[in-house]
Parts: sequence; C-alpha cells; structure tokens
Amino acid sequence: MISIAILGTGKIIPEAISAIQASGKFLVKSIWARPHSRDKAAPLAEKFNVETFTTNLDDILNDSAIDFVYVGLVNSVHYEYAKKCLAADKNVILEKPFTTTAAQAQELIDLARSRKLYLFEAITTLHQQNFYAIRDALNKIGAIKLVQCNFSQYSSRYDAYKRGEVSPSFDPKFDGGALMDINIYNLNFVIGLFGLPQKVSYVANRGFNGVDTSGIVTLEYENFLAQCVAAKDSGSPSFIMIQGDCGYILAHGTPNELSSFDLAIRGRDVQKFSLNKFNHRMVQEFVDFGEIFEQKNYSAVEVGLQTSLNVMKAIRDA
Repeated sequence: MISIAILGTGKIIPEAISAIQASGKFLVKSIWARPHSRDKAAPLAEKFNVETFTTNLDDILNDSAIDFVYVGLVNSVHYEYAKKCLAADKNVILEKPFTTTAAQAQELIDLARSRKLYLFEAITTLHQQNFYAIRDALNKIGAIKLVQCNFSQYSSRYDAYKRGEVSPSFDPKFDGGALMDINIYNLNFVIGLFGLPQKVSYVANRGFNGVDTSGIVTLEYENFLAQCVAAKDSGSPSFIMIQGDCGYILAHGTPNELSSFDLAIRGRDVQKFSLNKFNHRMVQEFVDFGEIFEQKNYSAVEVGLQTSLNVMKAIRDA
C-alpha cells in the first residue's frame, strides 16, 4: 500500500482519514499536529490505528518510508506546507482550496514538475462518476445558455461568529469566507467542464470583519453565463443546473457530493442517474489518487493541476 502522513487535526481530518483508509490504496502512517494541537493528535492516532503522531514536521519530511503527505490545514498555509513537502521530495495531496493565489499555485506546480512528484487537490466533485456522466451528457442538451450552481449551508460556526467569536473559517487573515470554502466546489465544477471564462466578477455579503459570509461569482463565457452562489450565513436546497437550448441537466444536493442528476431532453422523459460508487463523498478521490500513482499516469495529474490553476486564476480575477 501507499504510505501517507496527515498534516492537521481539524474538523476535516477524521473524515479524510476514514476515506483514505476506505479507499484501500493508502496506509496512514503518521499524524502531524502543531504543538498546541498535540492533545488532538493522540486520540486521532488511537481511533484510526495510526502508527505514530508527532509535532515535529521533520519526522514526516525525513521519513523515507512516507510516499505522500495530505495537507489538511487552514487555507492560508496550504502553499507554505505543500512547498515544504515537495521540497523534501514528498508527493502531496492538498485539501481545497489548492492555494490562495494563482502565483502560489503556479509555483507549486512548477516545483512538483521539476521533481517529478505527484501533486493533487482534493476536490471531491471532480472524481465522482456523476461528474463524468454530466460531462458526457452535455452535448445532448444543445448549446449551453446558463449554468447555476448553489452551495448554501448554514455554518456550524456562524452563530459564534455573530457573537463576535471568529474561527479561521470566518477570518480573512486565514483566507476564510464563502468564496475560498464552499464556492471552490462550484468553481471547480464549472471550470472543470468549460475551462477558464472570459470574465469573472464577485459580489458578496460581508460580515463585521470584512469576510464574505455569502456571495455570487459570475463567469462570462463566449456564448453563455454561469453563476456560482455560496452561502455560509444562510441555508437552502443546493443544486447545479445546466441549461441548453435542447434541454437541461439538474444535479441534486451539495456540489461537493454530486449525489445524483436528471437529464431532461426536450420531448423525452426525464432520465435519472445516481452513479457514484461510494456513499462517502471523499473515498473516490483517494481511490483515484492511488490508482494514478500506481499507474504512473502523470497526464491525469496534469489535468487536475490545470483545473486547480484555472480556478485560482478565476479567483484572482474576481
């Protein structure tokens, strides 16, 4: 099995470790925590039968038995820690967002290429069978006219934020906010299908500290418009709608799960699809990462990196 170390002890980490282990591709060898989070690392290691935990990053970077490092830290340090790992000749899986600027993304990509390392962004949407099926069905709905993505989920931390208690997910200093969190899934979906738009704009509702608690990204393509809505300050049904002049595709649920979709071609009965292989949204991406590494399929790495870079370019232009 492919050996992997985990950086971080935050909310995403138990889910990530569960998915990594369920993939059957990776063996989690170690968990790294910053010194102030040491008390979180020990029970995580025990719960998931992880061999070791450490607060010394060099223990990870200097361990030749570790193939990959999963970076599940706060947004603002993704670039910093991914760069350290790549410089130590470790393959890297970066939790979304890939970085916080296009320049950072390009630097990491160049470094990975120069060292012939594998670098992935953990975007669940792009690895689901439903995503591939939607991509393949686009030509059935005619010329694309409108794309609407909505990921609205009242944050478990928003009540505290309204009381003035600011967690990293609502702190601009840590690149928190709706755009860099859940809207990343919407943007990856649209850009993963259609590439870079000609023009990008962003309007947002902002909280007392300037963070975007919800907002709308508008992507202008040559022949159609796409809007990506994300909200952490309110909730509603989440969905993706792609409208063409011969029909539509409606994906149900949050864009990070992409659990099912309808294909409606004018004059025909609506077809319903639910093609994802795993119940948990994160398992498929780790299966894919493992298979790409085993097969030395670097062309697949390049496809993912191009989408990650394009998303960062779009955010830069917003």
